[in-house]
Amino acid sequence: MDSFVGKCDIFRAVSPGGTEGGPLGKRPVAGVSPVERGIQALRIEAEALGRLPERLGEDFARAVELVLGCRGRVVVTGMGKSGLIGQKISATLSSVGAPSFFLHPAEGVHGNLGMVTRDDVILALSYSGETGEVIRLLPTFARLGTPVIAVTGGRDSTLWREAGAVLDVFVEVEACPMNLTPTASSTASLAMGDALAMAVLEASGFRPEDFARFHPGGTLGKRLVRVEELMCKGADVPRVWESDPPEAVVREMSAKQLGMTCVVDGAGRLAGVITDGDLRRALERGHGRLPADARG
Repeated sequence: MDSFVGKCDIFRAVSPGGTEGGPLGKRPVAGVSPVERGIQALRIEAEALGRLPERLGEDFARAVELVLGCRGRVVVTGMGKSGLIGQKISATLSSVGAPSFFLHPAEGVHGNLGMVTRDDVILALSYSGETGEVIRLLPTFARLGTPVIAVTGGRDSTLWREAGAVLDVFVEVEACPMNLTPTASSTASLAMGDALAMAVLEASGFRPEDFARFHPGGTLGKRLVRVEELMCKGADVPRVWESDPPEAVVREMSAKQLGMTCVVDGAGRLAGVITDGDLRRALERGHGRLPADARG
């Protein structure tokens, strides 16, 4: 076995320094540094994105109308890298008020198609437009009468022809030096999904308050939260009368657990506040004794 492994190049790796080592190895490309390759990849993807706006027209408007008119959910499906992009698009749609979920196409043909109803809208991603797992779902969608929006670069593909609206994400070349790894095409699909979501957001009258309702956590949630959503109200607000003895003050502060209590006058108007620190300092000044009432 050792001699076999030693003779097989597939088991050998060459480190960036030219010695055996790293798991990926290195295939030098004459005249192209890693930085230059990275810059080239970004420029290719930026150019691909720059060509998308000119493709937005009637089909894009129809896709927005389908999402806005959807009485069910936007069912996003796609395989491989397209599926991963689809999951992000689905999450974005849900966050802007268009309920959505991701349907894995391979799971779909093994029973999960039962999740789809005639009230839904399908958003199918396949760059080639011929992904077998996705194409196998189309007859079921047709029988249900569920409209399909395609995100594809496969012009005149099966998905392109069968869809009710097509979002064209064709790219001239991938950022991959071999023109194989989905890069520019997946970026274009993600951007097209964002464009669709933002158009839906605008057309539906979605407001910051709506976003806050769907996104209460994280930094975004903190930016949008209102004081009235955090403040104590009504009976939850600790309060004592000016004439209440220290024992009543301590009981109220302990019951409401805010470390303080409001002090109100005979008319129920705020006269001041007492905090845990105020009590400690009062004890120090009074050598262990508290004032006779909340005014002290």
